[in-house]
Amino acid sequence: MAVICVDAGTTMIKAVGYDRAGAEIAVTRHEAGVTRPAPGWAEQDMGAVWDAVTRVVREVAGFMGEGVDFISVTAQGDGCWLVDEAGAPTGPAILWNDGRAAGIVDAWTRSGIVERAFRINGSLTASGLPSAILSWLGRHDRDRLDRSAAMLTCGGWIFSRLTGEIACDESDGSAPFMDPRTRRYSADLFDLFDLGWAARLLPEPRDDAHRVAGLTGEAAALLGLPEGTPVVMAPYDIAATAIGAGAVEVGQACSILGTTLCTEIVVDRLDLDGDASGITVASGVPGRHLRAFPTFAGVEVIEWACRLLGLGGPAELGELAAAGAPGAGGLAFLPYLSPAGERAPFLDPLARGSFLGLSFEHGREQVARAVFEGLTLVIHDCLAASGVRPRELRLCGGGAASALWRQLIADVTGTTVFRSRDAEVGARGAYLVGLVATGAAASVEAAAREHVRLSDAVEPDPAGSARYARMYEDFLALREANAAAWPLLARGRGA
Repeated sequence: MAVICVDAGTTMIKAVGYDRAGAEIAVTRHEAGVTRPAPGWAEQDMGAVWDAVTRVVREVAGFMGEGVDFISVTAQGDGCWLVDEAGAPTGPAILWNDGRAAGIVDAWTRSGIVERAFRINGSLTASGLPSAILSWLGRHDRDRLDRSAAMLTCGGWIFSRLTGEIACDESDGSAPFMDPRTRRYSADLFDLFDLGWAARLLPEPRDDAHRVAGLTGEAAALLGLPEGTPVVMAPYDIAATAIGAGAVEVGQACSILGTTLCTEIVVDRLDLDGDASGITVASGVPGRHLRAFPTFAGVEVIEWACRLLGLGGPAELGELAAAGAPGAGGLAFLPYLSPAGERAPFLDPLARGSFLGLSFEHGREQVARAVFEGLTLVIHDCLAASGVRPRELRLCGGGAASALWRQLIADVTGTTVFRSRDAEVGARGAYLVGLVATGAAASVEAAAREHVRLSDAVEPDPAGSARYARMYEDFLALREANAAAWPLLARGRGA
């Protein structure tokens, strides 16, 4: 059995080829451009994303020495990818980290709508969710909505290009309109957001037993593969990555160190009465959900720090941080750099980052150390918001390559840390789901036991954990104190 899996991320489109034993034999990547035509906006050209997918799949297919048994697709989630009756885009995709609807979300928060919605779907409404974007379009671009026949996510868009079918996976449908108890869209949520008119745009979610369709002749010609090749719609990237990291059993956890820092826990019971935080997503494992905390800012913060300090890349920033002492000489960093504010574990579209305690005594080493520590304290904050204390934390994403960061995460969270051995963990998750969907494996859990491989454990240092436990309390206090200034700073930006 030979398989090609696509993982269409926000900034990089990847394809991975697996041989009959499930080993990675080919990986290709192509950058995906994100445009920001106005402050706070984040968009992608849907045609360019499809072109990138065809390119990486063709390249991997060229490496494969045998026929392809199936293609499996995972991709970035949320956002708004609108198409017309013919399945063609009616404009650019509006992405999950777009902030144009921040004012709408702020009004919903103040009026209690966000809180009431969480009690139905277990997800905080942020500006990049379809409810907020559709509401914004309803006010500012009715013409585009009138020309649109369906609202997809990135994975649904790619699946439609491959198979000709307009579809939505349960993971993509989970937030903001699905009731996780029924796994169906909730009329109460449409009413709450005053979006009853938008229900016509949403494809019905497909459950775990209805993931497969055939490759069309047109797509087959583009990819150089046989028409009818099975195409699997895997869960969207945060769920696929959890599966690829082997976090499939109740209580297992993983953190994605990517464009988002996403810490997620597998659960089989829903708590809709606790503190409103994070999102609840169908996991791709029957009967289970993810309590997920995807931040708006992840490794982009590290890239920003590299530019700020004139460094060649994240490895150099890590070397600088290693030269700085724990605690960064009293320099604290709030890493809320996204123009959309923050959504996990708290929701505030006005949130902004800052260095606190800066003096002439601080140099590049302390700045670098504070950046890594601030990001890691956010991971701990998300883990604490989940209410679950996992035995271990599995790391993946580009940031997991940093030995310094892996140790820092172990120390700050007080949890044993593992790293996946796969180059592309989301694609591995799509592979495992594809095995089950095509009948080649009995269950996701069984497939994970057979195919997921982890690195050696990184154990927390007890002294470091004690130090960072105190720093975490300080971090929360500093954030609370600074939050009072965020509306004032927003006025300065004209927001």
